Amino acid sequence: MNPSPLLQPAEWDRHSACWLAWPGHGHLWRENLAPAQAEWAALCLAIAEQGGEGLEILVQDDAAEAAARAALAPVLGQVRFHRVPVGDIWLRDTAPIFVKDVDGRLQAACFRFNGWGGKYVLPEDDRVAGRVAAQSGLPRRDQDWILEGGSVEVDGEGTVLTTRQCLLNPNRNPGLIQAELEAALTLGLGARKVLWLDEGLLNDHTDGHIDTLARFVAPGVVVCMQALDGDDPNATALDQIAADLATFTDARGRRLQVVRIPSPGLVPDEEGEPMPASYVNFYIGNRTVVVPTYGTPHDEAAVAALAPLFPDRRVLGRSARAILSGGGAFHCITQQQPEVL
Repeated sequence: MNPSPLLQPAEWDRHSACWLAWPGHGHLWRENLAPAQAEWAALCLAIAEQGGEGLEILVQDDAAEAAARAALAPVLGQVRFHRVPVGDIWLRDTAPIFVKDVDGRLQAACFRFNGWGGKYVLPEDDRVAGRVAAQSGLPRRDQDWILEGGSVEVDGEGTVLTTRQCLLNPNRNPGLIQAELEAALTLGLGARKVLWLDEGLLNDHTDGHIDTLARFVAPGVVVCMQALDGDDPNATALDQIAADLATFTDARGRRLQVVRIPSPGLVPDEEGEPMPASYVNFYIGNRTVVVPTYGTPHDEAAVAALAPLFPDRRVLGRSARAILSGGGAFHCITQQQPEVL
């Protein structure tokens, strides 16, 4: 018997919870550990406060749980802690992708993980998906190929956005061609149409994850960025992304409406190299959209540009500069669990 068709719901559908992991690895974060923990906590509070959604928090040990409890004191009634070892906090890529079957029942789709093409292989990360699935109590659906959650963006109606730079990279699934990957996305996430962009942001550790480039905000509506500064290292790539998106139609045959918001521009690391800063790496919660900001002149304009796209939610900017030092921002460290009605 063939397995039941699965579908990944849109992120704006209601969630029962959001999964995150406490940033406690000092050897990875070093001087950015305390700032990253403060930014992590601000994100969690924005997601949970005002009755937003529950928080499922992975912690390494007693000390990590105590620190996370202190950081989340205002919303502890909405928090559950799980003793699950992780290599780092990037649960968008290491946790399961929660999907629904044809009867609307929730399952945890567990894909293989190889450290973003072998570049950042950290102990325990390849086991996080299975462990989170077990903690969730949901049926586990194993997928025998490599996929990171940040590399796919869905509209909940069968349209999947992704990039060739990541999914067709030989460091992920060598030997699989585009048609085979589309078939795998159909089986694993319910894709009816896959839309392919080419290249991602400069110095992106993930080889072009879509959640830093373009995001669905409603059926048929996608948001991407536009360079406003002459020294923006991604100006050409961002223009190409917008041009490509404007030629796409979704799974229902609608031509995509493309909305552009400012790019953060050049956000350098300590050596002056551009970091892959993106305002579209936001998290869509039940009541709040949390937008990463980086201390650039475009922070407020980007948050303001996103607000009309989510008329039934608060749109808040919160600092993610320290988290970005680890390679990503808010969407990269969250994984939503859809609500089952």
